[in-house]
Amino acid sequence: MNESEFNQRGDELMLAVEEAIDACGVDIDYETSAGVMTLTMEADGSKVIISRQPAMLQIWLAAKSGGYHFALQNGVWVCTTTAETFRDLLSRVCTEQAGEFVALDFDDE
Repeated sequence: MNESEFNQRGDELMLAVEEAIDACGVDIDYETSAGVMTLTMEADGSKVIISRQPAMLQIWLAAKSGGYHFALQNGVWVCTTTAETFRDLLSRVCTEQAGEFVALDFDDE
C-alpha cells in the first residue's frame, strides 16, 4: 500500500467512525481536523484520539487505557499488540470511557 492509498483508506475509516458514532445512541461528540479525530465522552469529558501515521502506514488510537497502533492486514485494520480489529477496540475503549455500552457498527476494512 502506498501513501495515497493509505490516505484514502484513512478517510474512509474516519467517515465510517463518524457515521457509527452518530448511530450508536451514546452521547459522544467528535471533531476532525488535519487527519486527527477527537471523540469526547459527554459523561466525563474524557477523550479518544484517532490519528493517521502515513510514514508508518498505521492508524493510532489513544485512550485512557493506553495507546494502540493499527496496521492493515488482509484488508482489515488490526491492532499490532492486541490483534483486535479497529472497530472492536474502539467500541471497547468508548464503552470504558463513556460508562455505558457502546457498540459501533461499521466496516473497518
